[in-house]
Order: sequence, then structure tokens, then C-alpha cells
Amino acid sequence: MTTLVQSVDWLAVAPPALTALVALAVLVADLFTPQARKPLLGIGAVAGLALALLSLLPLLDGDRATFCVAKAGCSYRADHFALTVQLLVLGGALLTTLLSFTAVREQRLPAGEYWFLLLSSAAGAALLPAARDLATLIVALEVATLPSFALVGLRHGERRSAEAALKFFLSSVTATAVTLLGTAFVYASTGSVHLDAIAAALGDVDPQLRTLARVGVVLTLVGFAFKTAAVPFHFWVPDTYTGAPLPVAAYLSVVGKAVGFSGLALVTVRAFPSYGNVWGPALAVLAALTMTIGNAAALRQDPTRAFSAVRLLAWSSVGQAGYLLVPLASAAYTDRREHAIGATLAYALMYAAVNLGSFAAVALLARGRLADFQGLYARNPALALLLAFFLLCLAGLPPGLAGLFAKLAVFEAAIDAGLGWLAVVTAVNVAIALVYYLRWTASLFRTTPEPATDAGDLPAAGGGTLTAVREQAPVREAAPALATGRPLALVTVLTLCGLLAVALSAAPQLILRLADVTLF
Repeated sequence: MTTLVQSVDWLAVAPPALTALVALAVLVADLFTPQARKPLLGIGAVAGLALALLSLLPLLDGDRATFCVAKAGCSYRADHFALTVQLLVLGGALLTTLLSFTAVREQRLPAGEYWFLLLSSAAGAALLPAARDLATLIVALEVATLPSFALVGLRHGERRSAEAALKFFLSSVTATAVTLLGTAFVYASTGSVHLDAIAAALGDVDPQLRTLARVGVVLTLVGFAFKTAAVPFHFWVPDTYTGAPLPVAAYLSVVGKAVGFSGLALVTVRAFPSYGNVWGPALAVLAALTMTIGNAAALRQDPTRAFSAVRLLAWSSVGQAGYLLVPLASAAYTDRREHAIGATLAYALMYAAVNLGSFAAVALLARGRLADFQGLYARNPALALLLAFFLLCLAGLPPGLAGLFAKLAVFEAAIDAGLGWLAVVTAVNVAIALVYYLRWTASLFRTTPEPATDAGDLPAAGGGTLTAVREQAPVREAAPALATGRPLALVTVLTLCGLLAVALSAAPQLILRLADVTLF
């Protein structure tokens, strides 16, 4: 007789569970917290995420599973893959929370709602890499995504923010509907939602159901490809990043991508290994198109203007998504699938540290009412040097060795899988990306900055926009604001990201070992 009673390993589920509990606590506390003490909610969010990160430590000694059903499998597994992605997700959410303090205060965002939505999304993102059935995967994906719509549109009265949230919402809902249809086809073909059971069933599926299974495999990938901003599911990225508050854009660029790539890794390598001839070529083509279109569009952006810099980072994130897809596509053509997934994890960890640092630098620049990056070194040498280092890491140039070794891991995965053409396309795109990263870096050290005229709608400290602020005061007069008004939270994020980037560049084996990648 099969029992429906399940034991719960609370230690295994602690990271997402703690994050969700803190989100609820913040929402309730907001009802009884006076306006003057709203910053305490942010401190509570930081403490909760730090506690969730600490809860990962007891899980490092082994593989734990819970919510198991006899003859079907477990719905939650805290293995090496899940813990690595949870470290990335919760660490990225913690840095985003620190990055958000200034934006919440100066843009007058509703504090309680903001912290609740951010923590709720982080809880879903932390749940997804540990999910081992399609139902839990879809629920985790939606829990991570739905609060993001509200976060993007939380700047009330801003037309750009509302449009970005609407575009993000409509495109995401469409992708989710397609994914649900795909999972229904997979369930109809296999009779199971557990990933391991699906993998076994697809290896010996009824010939009459093979077409249905193949269509289900492709459609299931759509929702996760949307989250990774892979072409042609990338069109929401530029407007969403520029319309959302800067910390939310940073969060989507790092944690949102982690959600998408961990989901793709699970459904392809874990659930659909026997259909590698279907998803392997699809992901390889997506990788080539994504990196090419993302880098080509980034070339058209002006890196010297703060508003254009956000669009450049948006298109750069699309290009970086292409690099992250390369090892996933390679997993279909090699027996070293764990190595290929590890290459994606290594790249994602490097990208998270330096991209959050880049967004923090842009946020500090916008807060200081400096609309122009050109000549930044003359006004703020420390900020210019940090941003330059982050950009060199993204480009993969010394001294940014973290980016160089992460790219080597991607190249190795493609070559080992026999995808020489994809390795060539990746090399060409790395060269293209050098142009705009180096152009932005060079602009920081030019000694004769040009007057800025198109800062756009980046929020200024007083709640308006930089365009309006500059009508009242020249750009050159704003330099002291940056020199004397550095908020502690922003400086902390820049410092932490800088230290991480330096540590990973000085000892890149740290990130490669963490992701279980062996290059030599």
C-alpha cells in the first residue's frame, strides 16, 4: 500500500524556506512600522538573506533529498548543482538588497512592497535549482518571475516604468503558456512529472508518441529560454532594464539569468538526455544568434552617457547569455555533461560578481547627478578604476583574469563536444564585445569630457530625472555631490563586488573548483 505521508527535511529546504518566511515577516511588519522607521525593513531583508546564505553551510557535506514518492522520485534535492546556484541566487539577491537602499529612499519607492517582492522572487529563484519535477520547476519559475513584474513597474507615475512592466508581463505570460503546453505534452508522453522518471520513460517512449514528446521537449524549453533572454525571446530586455529601477535591472540581469539557466540545465540534461538530438542543435543555434545579436546591438550604444550605459549593459547581458548557452548546448554532444554544466556555472558566478558591480557603479554615478562617464577618472578615480576592472573582466582581458578563465571554460566545452563552428562564432563575438567594452573603458580616462545632453530618465537623488536636474545645474557642478554624498550601501556593494572580482582574477581556480570544472 502506497502512503501519501511524506517526511520533510527542513534543513534541505532551509534556503528558500527562510527567504520566503522573511518576505512574509517584512510584509506584516510593514503594516505596523511608521514611515520614519521603514529603513528597518531593508535591514531585516538583508539579515534574512544572510541567514539563508548561512543555511547553505550544513548542506555542503552531502546530497540531501526530500518530498520523495516511492517509484517516482524526489521533488527536491540539495545537491552540488542546487547549492552552487542557490549561492549565486541568494548572494546576488543580498547584493541587490544593499544596492536598493538608496533607490528605495531617494526614489520614494514603497519600502514594504519592494522588500517583500524582492524576497519573494529570491525565494522562488532559490527553489528552482533544487526542484526535480516539472510541477515544482514551473511553480518556482513563476514565483521568481511574477514579483519581478511589479518590481519593474514600482516607480509610480513613470511612463517608461509602466511600459517596461507591461511588455515584460505580456511576453512572460506568453512564454509560460507555451511552457505549460510543453510540459503537458511531456506528461502525456511519459505519464510522469519527475525528471528522473521522465528521462527513463523518454528513452523507451511509444513510437506513436515520439512526435508529441519531441514537441513537448521544445515547448518546455521556451519559458526558460525567455528568462535567459535568449534570441528571439530577448526583445523585452532593453526597455525593461532602462524602465525599471537600477537595482531591479541588476537583479534581473543576474538572478533572472540564474533562474533560466538552472531550469534549462535541469530539463535538458536531467529530464531529456535521450532527446539531445532535439535540444542540442536548438540551443547551439540559440547561443550563436543570442551572442551575435546582443553584441551587435551593444556596439550601437554610447557608453559615455549614463542612460545609454544601462542599455549597453542590457544588450551586453543578451550577448553574455549566448556564452552561457554554449556549454549547455555542448552537453548534448558529450559524455562529460557534468563538466559542461560546470562551465556554465563558472561563467555565471563570474558574470554575477562583475555585472552587479557595473550596475552599482552606474547607480552611484546617477545618484551623483553625473550624466557623463567621459573623464570620470579625473572626478572620481576610485569609481573609474573599479568600473574599468569590471568591464575588463566582462571582456576577458587582463587583469580581469576571472572573465578570461571563464571564457576558456566555455571554449573548452564547445571544442570537447566537437562544436568547432560554435567555438569560432564565440571567438568572433568575444572580439566584437572587446570593441564596446574597451571603448567604454577608454572613455573613463579621457581628460576632456564633453557636455552631456541625453541622460534620459535615470532617477536622480531628489526623485526627478537627470535631465530635469541638469536644467537646473551644470554637470561640472555636480561632481562634489559624488565626492561627498557616497551612500554606504552603494559603496559596500562596489567594494564587495570589487573584492570578489579581484579574488577570482588572482585565483581563478576558486571559481572553477566551486563549479567542478577542470580546465587542465
